Amino acid sequence: MSASKSKRSPAANEYSRREFLGLGIGFTASLAGLSTLGSNWLFAQGEIPAPVDLAVAVNGSPKELVRSVIASLGGMNRFVSKGDIVVVKPNIAWDRNPEQAANTNPEVVAEVVKLCFEAGAKKVKLFDRPCNKPSRTYRNSGIKEAAEKVGAEVSYTSSPGFVKVDMPENKILRSWELYKPALDCDCLINLPIAKQHGVSELTLGMKNLMGIMGGDRGQIHWRIHDYLPELASFVRPKLTVIDAVRILVANGPQGGSLKDVRRIDTVIASPYIASADAYAATLFGKNPTDLRFITNGHKLGLGEIDLEKLNLARIDLS
Repeated sequence: MSASKSKRSPAANEYSRREFLGLGIGFTASLAGLSTLGSNWLFAQGEIPAPVDLAVAVNGSPKELVRSVIASLGGMNRFVSKGDIVVVKPNIAWDRNPEQAANTNPEVVAEVVKLCFEAGAKKVKLFDRPCNKPSRTYRNSGIKEAAEKVGAEVSYTSSPGFVKVDMPENKILRSWELYKPALDCDCLINLPIAKQHGVSELTLGMKNLMGIMGGDRGQIHWRIHDYLPELASFVRPKLTVIDAVRILVANGPQGGSLKDVRRIDTVIASPYIASADAYAATLFGKNPTDLRFITNGHKLGLGEIDLEKLNLARIDLS
Protein backbone atom coordinates (compact mmCIF):
# COMPACT_ATOMS: atom_id res chain seq x y z
CA MET A 1 0.00 0.00 0.00
CA SER A 2 1.44 3.37 -0.94
CA ALA A 3 1.33 6.36 1.38
CA SER A 4 2.32 8.80 -1.33
CA LYS A 5 -1.10 9.72 -2.70
CA SER A 6 -2.26 13.18 -1.69
CA LYS A 7 -5.96 12.28 -1.88
CA ARG A 8 -7.57 8.95 -1.18
CA SER A 9 -11.08 7.74 -0.81
CA PRO A 10 -12.02 6.62 2.72
CA ALA A 11 -12.06 2.99 1.57
CA ALA A 12 -8.54 3.19 0.19
CA ASN A 13 -7.09 5.12 3.10
CA GLU A 14 -7.47 2.42 5.74
CA TYR A 15 -4.56 1.19 7.82
CA SER A 16 -4.25 -1.88 9.96
CA ARG A 17 -2.34 -1.58 13.24
CA ARG A 18 0.81 -2.91 11.57
CA GLU A 19 0.42 -0.76 8.43
CA PHE A 20 -0.26 2.41 10.39
CA LEU A 21 2.77 1.94 12.57
CA GLY A 22 4.93 0.98 9.62
CA LEU A 23 4.31 4.32 7.94
CA GLY A 24 6.91 5.91 10.17
CA ILE A 25 4.90 8.97 11.19
CA GLY A 26 7.46 11.77 11.11
CA PHE A 27 6.53 13.63 14.26
CA THR A 28 8.74 13.18 17.32
CA ALA A 29 6.00 13.94 19.80
CA SER A 30 3.65 11.50 18.12
CA LEU A 31 6.17 8.71 18.20
CA ALA A 32 7.04 9.38 21.79
CA GLY A 33 3.40 9.26 22.77
CA LEU A 34 2.60 6.14 20.81
CA SER A 35 5.68 4.32 22.06
CA THR A 36 4.21 4.23 25.55
CA LEU A 37 1.54 1.82 24.37
CA GLY A 38 3.76 -1.23 24.54
CA SER A 39 5.90 -3.55 22.48
CA ASN A 40 3.28 -4.04 19.75
CA TRP A 41 3.85 -0.45 18.62
CA LEU A 42 6.83 -0.70 16.26
CA PHE A 43 8.18 2.02 14.02
CA ALA A 44 10.16 1.89 10.79
CA GLN A 45 11.61 4.58 8.56
CA GLY A 46 9.22 5.38 5.76
CA GLU A 47 7.45 8.05 3.81
CA ILE A 48 5.47 10.57 5.83
CA PRO A 49 1.78 10.34 4.88
CA ALA A 50 0.10 13.29 3.21
CA PRO A 51 -1.53 15.72 5.65
CA VAL A 52 -4.60 14.12 7.18
CA ASP A 53 -7.87 16.07 7.43
CA LEU A 54 -9.65 13.57 9.63
CA ALA A 55 -8.56 10.45 11.50
CA VAL A 56 -10.68 7.54 12.71
CA ALA A 57 -9.40 4.74 14.93
CA VAL A 58 -11.35 1.58 15.70
CA ASN A 59 -11.05 -1.62 17.75
CA GLY A 60 -8.68 -0.51 20.47
CA SER A 61 -8.68 0.65 24.06
CA PRO A 62 -9.71 4.28 24.63
CA LYS A 63 -6.05 5.15 25.21
CA GLU A 64 -4.93 3.53 21.96
CA LEU A 65 -7.78 5.09 19.99
CA VAL A 66 -7.02 8.61 21.19
CA ARG A 67 -3.28 8.37 20.67
CA SER A 68 -3.70 6.89 17.20
CA VAL A 69 -5.98 9.61 15.85
CA ILE A 70 -3.90 12.42 17.32
CA ALA A 71 -0.70 10.92 15.92
CA SER A 72 -2.34 10.63 12.50
CA LEU A 73 -3.12 14.35 12.55
CA GLY A 74 0.50 15.17 13.29
CA GLY A 75 0.59 14.94 17.05
CA MET A 76 -0.82 17.15 19.78
CA ASN A 77 2.02 19.64 19.19
CA ARG A 78 0.12 20.67 16.07
CA PHE A 79 -2.54 22.16 18.36
CA VAL A 80 -0.86 22.79 21.73
CA SER A 81 2.35 24.76 22.21
CA LYS A 82 4.66 24.86 25.20
CA GLY A 83 3.22 27.07 27.92
CA ASP A 84 -0.33 27.08 26.56
CA ILE A 85 -3.44 27.33 28.70
CA VAL A 86 -5.69 24.63 27.25
CA VAL A 87 -9.41 24.14 27.76
CA VAL A 88 -10.73 20.62 27.17
CA LYS A 89 -14.51 20.73 26.83
CA PRO A 90 -16.13 17.28 27.26
CA ASN A 91 -19.83 16.52 27.58
CA ILE A 92 -20.56 16.31 31.32
CA ALA A 93 -24.25 17.15 31.12
CA TRP A 94 -26.01 14.19 32.73
CA ASP A 95 -26.00 12.25 35.98
CA ARG A 96 -25.11 8.99 34.25
CA ASN A 97 -22.29 6.47 34.52
CA PRO A 98 -19.90 5.84 31.61
CA GLU A 99 -21.67 2.65 30.54
CA GLN A 100 -24.85 4.66 29.82
CA ALA A 101 -23.05 6.73 27.15
CA ALA A 102 -24.62 10.09 27.98
CA ASN A 103 -21.30 11.83 28.74
CA THR A 104 -17.83 11.67 27.21
CA ASN A 105 -15.89 8.54 28.16
CA PRO A 106 -13.61 9.42 31.10
CA GLU A 107 -10.71 7.37 29.71
CA VAL A 108 -10.89 9.34 26.46
CA VAL A 109 -10.93 12.59 28.43
CA ALA A 110 -7.93 11.58 30.53
CA GLU A 111 -5.87 10.59 27.51
CA VAL A 112 -6.53 13.88 25.73
CA VAL A 113 -5.47 15.77 28.87
CA LYS A 114 -2.28 13.70 29.12
CA LEU A 115 -1.41 14.45 25.51
CA CYS A 116 -1.87 18.17 26.14
CA PHE A 117 0.65 18.04 28.99
CA GLU A 118 3.03 15.95 26.90
CA ALA A 119 2.88 18.67 24.25
CA GLY A 120 3.94 21.24 26.86
CA ALA A 121 0.68 22.72 28.10
CA LYS A 122 1.15 24.84 31.21
CA LYS A 123 -2.38 24.22 32.42
CA VAL A 124 -5.37 22.18 31.27
CA LYS A 125 -8.79 23.37 32.39
CA LEU A 126 -11.92 21.28 32.10
CA PHE A 127 -15.57 22.21 32.66
CA ASP A 128 -19.11 21.97 31.32
CA ARG A 129 -22.52 23.42 32.14
CA PRO A 130 -24.46 20.33 33.29
CA CYS A 131 -28.18 19.82 32.92
CA ASN A 132 -28.29 17.76 36.15
CA LYS A 133 -26.78 18.64 39.54
CA PRO A 134 -23.13 19.43 38.80
CA SER A 135 -21.56 17.62 41.76
CA ARG A 136 -23.37 14.37 41.02
CA THR A 137 -22.87 14.66 37.28
CA TYR A 138 -19.13 15.30 37.53
CA ARG A 139 -18.70 12.45 39.99
CA ASN A 140 -20.92 9.78 38.42
CA SER A 141 -19.66 10.46 34.90
CA GLY A 142 -16.20 9.44 36.11
CA ILE A 143 -14.73 12.49 34.37
CA LYS A 144 -13.79 14.55 37.42
CA GLU A 145 -11.73 11.78 38.98
CA ALA A 146 -10.11 10.68 35.71
CA ALA A 147 -9.18 14.20 34.63
CA GLU A 148 -7.88 15.33 38.01
CA LYS A 149 -5.76 12.20 38.29
CA VAL A 150 -3.77 13.29 35.21
CA GLY A 151 -3.44 16.91 36.30
CA ALA A 152 -6.41 18.79 34.84
CA GLU A 153 -8.06 21.62 36.75
CA VAL A 154 -11.70 20.53 36.89
CA SER A 155 -14.29 23.15 37.84
CA TYR A 156 -17.98 23.90 37.64
CA THR A 157 -19.13 26.77 35.47
CA SER A 158 -20.27 29.72 37.56
CA SER A 159 -22.50 32.67 36.72
CA PRO A 160 -19.78 35.35 37.01
CA GLY A 161 -17.80 33.55 34.34
CA PHE A 162 -20.41 34.12 31.64
CA VAL A 163 -20.04 37.34 29.68
CA LYS A 164 -22.17 38.75 26.88
CA VAL A 165 -20.26 38.52 23.64
CA ASP A 166 -21.09 40.23 20.36
CA MET A 167 -20.71 38.10 17.23
CA PRO A 168 -21.16 40.68 14.45
CA GLU A 169 -20.18 38.38 11.60
CA ASN A 170 -23.04 35.99 12.40
CA LYS A 171 -26.40 36.42 10.71
CA ILE A 172 -28.58 34.95 13.47
CA LEU A 173 -26.59 34.38 16.66
CA ARG A 174 -25.47 37.99 17.00
CA SER A 175 -24.76 37.96 20.73
CA TRP A 176 -24.95 35.58 23.67
CA GLU A 177 -23.47 34.95 27.09
CA LEU A 178 -20.43 32.68 26.71
CA TYR A 179 -18.09 31.25 29.33
CA LYS A 180 -15.04 33.51 29.42
CA PRO A 181 -12.42 30.85 30.28
CA ALA A 182 -13.31 29.04 27.03
CA LEU A 183 -12.66 32.23 25.08
CA ASP A 184 -9.48 33.32 26.86
CA CYS A 185 -7.52 30.07 26.51
CA ASP A 186 -4.71 29.47 24.03
CA CYS A 187 -6.28 26.26 22.75
CA LEU A 188 -9.85 24.97 22.96
CA ILE A 189 -10.26 21.22 22.43
CA ASN A 190 -13.83 20.07 21.86
CA LEU A 191 -14.46 16.58 23.24
CA PRO A 192 -18.07 15.38 22.75
CA ILE A 193 -19.60 11.95 22.86
CA ALA A 194 -21.60 10.86 19.79
CA LYS A 195 -25.24 10.26 20.67
CA GLN A 196 -28.83 10.65 19.55
CA HIS A 197 -30.67 13.87 20.36
CA GLY A 198 -34.38 14.58 20.17
CA VAL A 199 -34.05 18.04 18.63
CA SER A 200 -30.79 18.19 16.65
CA GLU A 201 -31.03 14.44 15.81
CA LEU A 202 -27.45 13.93 16.96
CA THR A 203 -25.15 15.44 19.56
CA LEU A 204 -21.68 15.76 18.04
CA GLY A 205 -18.99 18.44 17.98
CA MET A 206 -21.09 21.51 17.23
CA LYS A 207 -23.80 20.59 19.71
CA ASN A 208 -21.23 20.04 22.46
CA LEU A 209 -20.23 23.70 22.31
CA MET A 210 -23.58 24.62 23.87
CA GLY A 211 -21.88 23.76 27.16
CA ILE A 212 -20.06 27.11 27.10
CA MET A 213 -23.31 29.04 26.63
CA GLY A 214 -25.07 30.81 29.47
CA GLY A 215 -28.57 32.17 29.57
CA ASP A 216 -31.66 30.30 28.43
CA ARG A 217 -30.23 27.67 26.10
CA GLY A 218 -33.73 26.41 25.39
CA GLN A 219 -34.09 29.28 22.93
CA ILE A 220 -31.28 27.78 20.85
CA HIS A 221 -33.38 24.70 20.11
CA TRP A 222 -35.87 26.72 18.07
CA ARG A 223 -33.30 27.27 15.31
CA ILE A 224 -30.66 24.82 16.41
CA HIS A 225 -29.42 23.96 12.90
CA ASP A 226 -28.64 27.64 12.32
CA TYR A 227 -27.35 28.57 15.78
CA LEU A 228 -24.92 25.68 16.26
CA PRO A 229 -22.78 26.36 13.16
CA GLU A 230 -22.64 30.08 13.93
CA LEU A 231 -21.53 29.37 17.50
CA ALA A 232 -18.84 27.01 16.22
CA SER A 233 -17.75 29.55 13.62
CA PHE A 234 -17.23 32.16 16.32
CA VAL A 235 -15.56 29.92 18.91
CA ARG A 236 -13.43 27.90 16.44
CA PRO A 237 -12.00 25.04 18.55
CA LYS A 238 -8.55 24.05 17.35
CA LEU A 239 -9.36 20.35 17.57
CA THR A 240 -12.49 18.22 17.83
CA VAL A 241 -12.18 14.68 19.19
CA ILE A 242 -15.42 12.68 19.12
CA ASP A 243 -15.76 9.83 21.58
CA ALA A 244 -17.62 6.90 20.04
CA VAL A 245 -16.30 4.18 22.33
CA ARG A 246 -19.96 3.78 23.25
CA ILE A 247 -22.72 5.59 21.38
CA LEU A 248 -26.26 6.28 22.51
CA VAL A 249 -28.55 5.37 19.61
CA ALA A 250 -31.93 6.21 21.16
CA ASN A 251 -33.55 8.25 23.94
CA GLY A 252 -30.81 10.86 23.89
CA PRO A 253 -29.41 13.09 25.05
CA GLN A 254 -29.45 11.60 28.56
CA GLY A 255 -30.46 8.00 27.90
CA GLY A 256 -30.48 5.71 30.91
CA SER A 257 -31.10 2.25 29.49
CA LEU A 258 -28.18 0.09 28.42
CA LYS A 259 -30.45 -1.23 25.65
CA ASP A 260 -29.90 2.09 23.87
CA VAL A 261 -26.10 1.84 24.00
CA ARG A 262 -23.85 0.35 21.31
CA ARG A 263 -20.17 -0.27 21.98
CA ILE A 264 -18.22 0.37 18.78
CA ASP A 265 -14.76 1.34 20.15
CA THR A 266 -14.20 4.28 17.82
CA VAL A 267 -12.63 7.72 18.16
CA ILE A 268 -12.73 10.46 15.50
CA ALA A 269 -10.52 13.55 15.39
CA SER A 270 -10.16 16.55 13.10
CA PRO A 271 -9.20 20.21 13.25
CA TYR A 272 -12.37 20.75 11.18
CA ILE A 273 -15.48 20.44 13.33
CA ALA A 274 -17.91 19.95 10.43
CA SER A 275 -15.73 17.18 9.00
CA ALA A 276 -15.64 15.38 12.35
CA ASP A 277 -19.42 15.68 12.68
CA ALA A 278 -19.91 14.50 9.10
CA TYR A 279 -18.05 11.25 9.71
CA ALA A 280 -19.70 10.71 13.09
CA ALA A 281 -23.13 10.97 11.45
CA THR A 282 -22.35 7.85 9.43
CA LEU A 283 -22.04 5.85 12.66
CA PHE A 284 -25.80 6.28 13.03
CA GLY A 285 -26.59 5.30 9.43
CA LYS A 286 -26.97 8.90 8.30
CA ASN A 287 -25.44 10.84 5.45
CA PRO A 288 -23.79 14.10 6.55
CA THR A 289 -26.25 16.03 4.37
CA ASP A 290 -29.14 14.54 6.35
CA LEU A 291 -28.28 16.95 9.18
CA ARG A 292 -28.76 20.61 8.40
CA PHE A 293 -26.37 21.85 11.08
CA ILE A 294 -23.62 19.88 9.32
CA THR A 295 -24.40 21.30 5.89
CA ASN A 296 -24.64 24.79 7.36
CA GLY A 297 -21.29 24.27 9.08
CA HIS A 298 -19.75 23.40 5.74
CA LYS A 299 -21.18 26.58 4.22
CA LEU A 300 -19.55 28.59 7.00
CA GLY A 301 -16.14 27.08 6.24
CA LEU A 302 -16.01 24.69 9.18
CA GLY A 303 -14.79 21.75 7.12
CA GLU A 304 -15.45 19.53 4.13
CA ILE A 305 -18.38 17.16 4.66
CA ASP A 306 -18.05 15.11 1.48
CA LEU A 307 -16.01 12.25 2.92
CA GLU A 308 -14.73 11.29 -0.52
CA LYS A 309 -12.93 14.64 -0.72
CA LEU A 310 -11.18 14.28 2.63
CA ASN A 311 -7.75 12.86 3.19
CA LEU A 312 -9.05 10.43 5.79
CA ALA A 313 -6.91 8.04 7.82
CA ARG A 314 -8.71 5.03 9.25
CA ILE A 315 -6.69 2.94 11.71
CA ASP A 316 -7.86 -0.53 12.72
CA LEU A 317 -6.16 -1.52 15.97
CA SER A 318 -7.58 -5.04 16.17
